[in-house]
Amino acid sequence: MAPIATLISLSIHCLLAAAQWETLGGVFTSPPAAVSWSDGRLDVFGRGGNSAIYHRYWNGSQWTPSNWESLGGLLESPPVAVSWATDRIDIFAVGTDRALRHQALTGGTAWSGWVSLGGVLQSPPAAVSWGPDRLDVFGVGTDSSLQHIAWNGTSWSGWQSLGGVLVSTPTVVSWGINRLDIFAVGTDSAIWHMAWDGSSWSGWQSLGGTLRAQPAAVSWGPNRLDVFSTGMDTALWHTAWNGSSWSGWTSLGDAFESLPAAVSWGSNRIDVYGVGIDSSLRHIAWNGTVWTAWESLGSVLVSTPAAVSWGPSHVDVFALSTDYAVWHLEAEG
Repeated sequence: MAPIATLISLSIHCLLAAAQWETLGGVFTSPPAAVSWSDGRLDVFGRGGNSAIYHRYWNGSQWTPSNWESLGGLLESPPVAVSWATDRIDIFAVGTDRALRHQALTGGTAWSGWVSLGGVLQSPPAAVSWGPDRLDVFGVGTDSSLQHIAWNGTSWSGWQSLGGVLVSTPTVVSWGINRLDIFAVGTDSAIWHMAWDGSSWSGWQSLGGTLRAQPAAVSWGPNRLDVFSTGMDTALWHTAWNGSSWSGWTSLGDAFESLPAAVSWGSNRIDVYGVGIDSSLRHIAWNGTVWTAWESLGSVLVSTPAAVSWGPSHVDVFALSTDYAVWHLEAEG
């Protein structure tokens, strides 16, 4: 009879194979980040045991390089990645000194090296771009307020406090030029929201709810926002903005061990992923009319998933498994 450890290992890899997962290797200490800057292009980042950031990319036919490349650094937080143009990626993470670090890929080939943007953050960063050469980055400061810095195409703005008393990492999304919407959990376990309309900040607004985790937010069109978080019951909860009002919170059921990840590849389409209590990847989708039933996409995962879409009906999901390697699933939206 095979040893118990061997049987467990075989069972895990059978589950991974059943859902057509592939390993990208590596050994990481935090959830991966993923971004796409064009059809068929995927870039994935992770933080290694030496606190450096590592990178691999899919060029349309294969993963490159054959092993993860080190981008260096000495980081305490998971990385976040954003792209505002073809051949351009900006990555951010918090350093061991709590300052924000930034590195950029320009021209599709050359990395800039790490630069400190200062600040003192106690949360991982959140980053977004609403147009070419524009970047907005947020994090929670040591006083639990939201901190913000922006790139205008020429220079960084310097840090600005947007107030609030937050207990989760913020989430930011943009549905149009000069528009930003930010969400985070407050001390009352409600989701709080703040928006930039191109000229001023709205101030904080409570969206209610009793949530236990950093929200995920997505927009599939102008004036549309969908926000997800896990409740105290571990179920997935959802609220939406239709351009004039918020819908109120609705339970979508199931039971999550991880934060949710949400992505949209087209108008009126949303895909949401999370790690279930059985450690498998769980998936639910809005098809424009109704929410689908929950489905298990297999695997045995130990991190929050990252989901990215580079085209209609195409979603790629990345997460760490029990070997702490990055595993990848090409999901059909």
